[in-house]
Amino acid sequence: MSEIKRVYSFGGKTADGDGSMRNLLGGKGANLAEMCLLGIPVPAGFTITTECCTEYYDLGCNYPRGLAGEVAQDLKKTED
Repeated sequence: MSEIKRVYSFGGKTADGDGSMRNLLGGKGANLAEMCLLGIPVPAGFTITTECCTEYYDLGCNYPRGLAGEVAQDLKKTED
């Protein structure tokens, strides 16, 4: 697994990120995280970082090593 966090979860009243992380999570990801922290009902989900998206394109539109496992792990959280 990568040492750099690439997948940020949100849902319920918790979130791995917050509204100040717009550059990393993108506008929508940061706002969804902030809404969770404010207690606004938001369905559980996750955001893949903008850095990871850049890496994806740098790799010729291939998943960065370990990303599939990270996504699977966070997807399981949203299903629980």
